[in-house]
Amino acid sequence: MYEFSYHKASSVAEAAGLIASHPDAKLMSGGQTLIPTLKQRLAAPSDVIDLSKIAELKGIKVAGNVVTIGAGTLHAEVAASKDVQAAIPALAALAGNIGDAQVRNRGTLGGSIANNDPAADYPGAVVALGATVITNKRRIAGDDFFTGMFETALEADEIVTAVEFPKAEKANYQKFPNPASRYAMVGAFVAKTASGVRVAITGAGPTVFRWNDAEAALSKSLTAAALDGVKASADNLNSDIHASADYRAHLIGVLAKRAVVALG
Repeated sequence: MYEFSYHKASSVAEAAGLIASHPDAKLMSGGQTLIPTLKQRLAAPSDVIDLSKIAELKGIKVAGNVVTIGAGTLHAEVAASKDVQAAIPALAALAGNIGDAQVRNRGTLGGSIANNDPAADYPGAVVALGATVITNKRRIAGDDFFTGMFETALEADEIVTAVEFPKAEKANYQKFPNPASRYAMVGAFVAKTASGVRVAITGAGPTVFRWNDAEAALSKSLTAAALDGVKASADNLNSDIHASADYRAHLIGVLAKRAVVALG
């Protein structure tokens, strides 16, 4: 690691003040991405601002048709929450299949979406469920939050504080995990929401995206058969040592069908 100054913030306001006064600082929640990056000397922040002890960033609340999850809530806590399991079972199941037990007991919702790894699971839920990302400054629609590979709509001194997930009539997430990391080589989250059917694909491209052709087909008939003949394009998909763009395009169709079947 390179040398840096470490700060353990006790409130969002304190963290915001620190990041504003240290423009070369990095925020850290669970540290599942930042710590390995620092160890490999791929980042050299002047300061690291630890958000892990900020109580106001933690917790799960269900009010009406909305599940609000604090940005500092662990994956394991989302997976184990009876409230989430009852309100949005697909979201609890998604959280329970992130990484391994060690990752789930350190990684956080806010850290995952703010990092926006192309293969992360949570972005699929945020987009498919039409969630709203809440920061210390504003509210951002899930469709507008993820802008590119490891890029989001967040400003340099902006901190994710919570995510509001509307309940879906039906939802399911299917992924093809990398056998080593358990990151999604491709993940498909299908949700029947108040505004219609939404299909979000993660792992396949530089960032999460909605599969519009599938949404159009499933809006007419919410059946796996409706996706027969609907093919995902390999254009602009990721191609690496794990899978080619063509293979990922094939997986998109397979996993979307599995998700529709699981909707029941």
